[in-house]
Amino acid sequence: MLLAAAFLLSACGGAPAPDVTADAKADQPLLLVEQDVIVAEERAFGQGPVVSGSLQPEQRAQLRAEVAGIVLDVLHDNGDLVKDGDVLVRIDSTALRDQLLSAEASERAAKDALDQARRQLERMQTLSGKGLVTTQNLEEAESLRNQAQSALASAHARVVEARQQLSKTTVRAPFDGVVSARQVSAGDTAQLGKELLEVMVPGTMRLEGLIAADQVGRVNAGDAVEFRVNGYPGHAFRGRVDRVNPIANAATRQVGVMVDIEPTETDLVAGLYAEGRIEVARRDAVTAPESALLREGDDAFVWEIEDGILHRRQVETGEQDPRSGVVEILAGVEAGDRLLRRPLGALRDGARVEFAQPVAPAKAPPTDTAAQAVTDY
Repeated sequence: MLLAAAFLLSACGGAPAPDVTADAKADQPLLLVEQDVIVAEERAFGQGPVVSGSLQPEQRAQLRAEVAGIVLDVLHDNGDLVKDGDVLVRIDSTALRDQLLSAEASERAAKDALDQARRQLERMQTLSGKGLVTTQNLEEAESLRNQAQSALASAHARVVEARQQLSKTTVRAPFDGVVSARQVSAGDTAQLGKELLEVMVPGTMRLEGLIAADQVGRVNAGDAVEFRVNGYPGHAFRGRVDRVNPIANAATRQVGVMVDIEPTETDLVAGLYAEGRIEVARRDAVTAPESALLREGDDAFVWEIEDGILHRRQVETGEQDPRSGVVEILAGVEAGDRLLRRPLGALRDGARVEFAQPVAPAKAPPTDTAAQAVTDY
């Protein structure tokens, strides 16, 4: 009986119900928000070699210790404004001051010896005129005078050198600028040649970049440059090529390019990475971000929204701007066409597109007064 009931239930089931899930999904529109769509725009598209490098001040000075000694004071720190001649660092001058005193004493002794030799020579010349001394005695007196003059000159040179060495214990700003790097503190031992501070002029900032060796022939002094700086998002800077280095970098075989930056109200920070393009040619072109393109081998496609319908379009692409990431569209898309910003998932050509309406804000909770009134009631 159980077996017969099972066959009966199977027979009553009949054919399986039709699967309407796939058709229902096919009829459902693709729900988007405005942020999912970008508009292809026509813009000035620069052509030329890519340049990358860093911002560096043209006028800067690395101040190094010219004498050895203990650092007594560091009077300025990073970011401090300094004037030409301001004292920045003081180094212990005790030993050099003693050397100067010793040199000055030697100079005084040499000067006294010269005065004595001159008087002796004058006496000898007087006696020689009266025939009371020999010519040899006169010549010896002249020789002593000459030796005293040489000794005085040597002593004076040692005094000048000692004063110069003493002056080097006080490190001064070479020009008006900003302290950009402080390398020592009070108590440090300053060896000869040790870097103490770096001073730069922020208004002389420029881009010191590199270009590929095969692009050198396309670049000339005066070419326009547009670049972006890491740390200033959304801000484009412009400048012009000042000069191209006559020798390539020995390690990378790239060629250095110096770019003068056009005046800007933005305070630039030295050392930041910058990348841009030297515009040897410029033309208007339709562009789209790389994220809107789908690559299949050598072919490229975009998903365009036209009259609420999604279409798959094949496009022909040109160059890509490495700074902004936009790609030149030569054919297949016109300026003003609406494209999916990031076409992901299973998209269907001809699918309907609808945009989600903004969600209404939730009602504010009752105030304390209203809540208390309800409670009282």
